[in-house]
Amino acid sequence: MNPPVALTIAGTDSGGAAGTAADLATFAALGVHGACVITAVTAQDTTGVSDIHAVPISTVEAQLHAVFDDLPVAAVKTGMLGSAGVVELVARLCAGRPLVVDPVLVATSGAVLGGEDVRRAYLDHLLPVATVVTPNLDEARALAGHDGSPEELARELAGLKPAVIVTGGDPAATGECTDWLAEQGRPPIPLTHPAVPTKNDHGTGCTYSSALAAHLAHGTTLREAADRAAAYVTRQLARSQHWTLGRGRGPIAHLNT
Repeated sequence: MNPPVALTIAGTDSGGAAGTAADLATFAALGVHGACVITAVTAQDTTGVSDIHAVPISTVEAQLHAVFDDLPVAAVKTGMLGSAGVVELVARLCAGRPLVVDPVLVATSGAVLGGEDVRRAYLDHLLPVATVVTPNLDEARALAGHDGSPEELARELAGLKPAVIVTGGDPAATGECTDWLAEQGRPPIPLTHPAVPTKNDHGTGCTYSSALAAHLAHGTTLREAADRAAAYVTRQLARSQHWTLGRGRGPIAHLNT
């Protein structure tokens, strides 16, 4: 039998920890054939992003048509989109498909990957057609335009129609991380999973959102996909916990052994 197909629309990471490298490795690990549309090429390592080359929007569109015209895409995951034009293009061509949006606006290193026009394009065009959006707390605050608790932000962003999973949380007190899942018209619910004390977490957000897309491609419900994606990320963080790769925040593991 053919595997399900998932598509990542994102930038590259020359260090192999995040972006399309993380997405395609995660798809493969979870039994999904991965296709990719490249939006930007970055010079990036564990210490940060030193250069970004945006792919022309016409080339992004050509890649999207090449994939959609040939493969039975069961789920789409977006990462770094880079410009308001690309955000609007993706919203137009991906509407109606299972769509996981990882709203990449600022890298962990602090590099700005999308300005105010990109933020507005997410809110006006992409989130209303998304199945689920997976911001961490900083990304949720950037999208909402104000500070707030993860629970409050999840509820507010779900008002734009997608389900929302605000990921992360402070594990210091309990040894657990709490994600908040909100769907329009329903109260947010906490999803807890074990925290892994590690500095090797570069690519964690990409890995979580692509794992979520992979499970949705398999036909799993959103709640079950969220639980399974968190379990996968926890397992992979434990695998790379004591690695010494790179000079900065090391990569999350994408190995199965």
